[in-house]
Amino acid sequence: MTARDLIAYATGSVLGYRVRTLLTLLAMGIGVASVVALTALGEGARRYVTGEFKSLGTHLLIVLPGRSETKGGAPPLMGETPRDLTLDDALAIDRSRAVRRIAPIAVGSAGVSYREREREVTVLGTTASFIEVRHLKMASGRFLPEGDPRRASPVCVLGAKLKRELFDAGPAIGRWVRIGDRRFRVLGILASEGRSIGVDIEDIVIIPVAAAQSLFDTYSLFRVLVEARSEEAIPRARQAIRDTIRQRHEGEDDVTVITQDAVVATFNRIFTALTLTVAGIASISLVVAGILIMNVMLVAVSQRTSEVGLLKALGATSGAIMRVFLAEATILSLVGAAAGVVVGYAGIRIVDRFYPVLSLSAPAWAIASAVLVALTTGLLFGVLPARRAARLDPVAALAGR
Repeated sequence: MTARDLIAYATGSVLGYRVRTLLTLLAMGIGVASVVALTALGEGARRYVTGEFKSLGTHLLIVLPGRSETKGGAPPLMGETPRDLTLDDALAIDRSRAVRRIAPIAVGSAGVSYREREREVTVLGTTASFIEVRHLKMASGRFLPEGDPRRASPVCVLGAKLKRELFDAGPAIGRWVRIGDRRFRVLGILASEGRSIGVDIEDIVIIPVAAAQSLFDTYSLFRVLVEARSEEAIPRARQAIRDTIRQRHEGEDDVTVITQDAVVATFNRIFTALTLTVAGIASISLVVAGILIMNVMLVAVSQRTSEVGLLKALGATSGAIMRVFLAEATILSLVGAAAGVVVGYAGIRIVDRFYPVLSLSAPAWAIASAVLVALTTGLLFGVLPARRAARLDPVAALAGR
């Protein structure tokens, strides 16, 4: 029996039992579709989170006040150094040769009003470098002016959504708005950027950092964004930050420095592990489908005893009979896997249409693995029925026993 004859015979056998074939294909297709869809979700979530961090800027270090550390004594064993991060600290960090620019940040919430309209929004105090560090764009007007960060100029920049709600389609640049109990002149409008790490850039007002500290009656900073001169300069910038703070804080290393690359790498590892775990769980359904193939083919062997006996009477060897049943298992596995890939991609497109922010896409390794596992399980669980058919006695098989 040639390979062509083998495939033709196996295909005819598969098509001859349509209900049995459809049930097997359904089980295998569901398994493969689950692997494709779930790995796409995991990969989409990983890209979304890492993209959110990368959108903060490039070569970025984030300096936060306070440092968690262990301490002796009775539980709890975690302590935290209560030390403020000040604007002078930020300016001292900016003097390092490894640092290109900094953006000190003070954050609070206040009412922003224009005439009879008022909104409670996030107020972010920073400097002119913030737009470069965060790679933001202006829709109109200009950003905060360069100058002494200690000067509390009464100017502001509005997010696109806040501008629409306060001014509708009317002009906003040059108008005066009230933030808390103070008046600020609008210099510009930020371009629409959506959300970034939980902060809605469109629904925000940006003012000079000194003005924010005065508005919220605090001299401490929420954090400092530091842009290193290059990727290679990140370790030097990090060490410079620690040395500077240690000198200014009486020898205490009481800030936490987070590198953007370290955060992205951590999330990559977490989501990769989750994706592999989910893919492994989904692959269990492929094993179930393989068991179904085995059971269905065992039933097929008992139903096709006379057929096997006739083949042996015509000269087919036990090896040829075994190859026929393995070919059927292979066809069922491959067709089921192909159907599962199609269904999985269809599901991805549907989810992607309703949640485009995730930008779902199944990784190539997941598709290849799903098809390989489907084929392997189909062959493995097809061996037992194939061996059983190959061992049938031709005389007894022709008699239907």
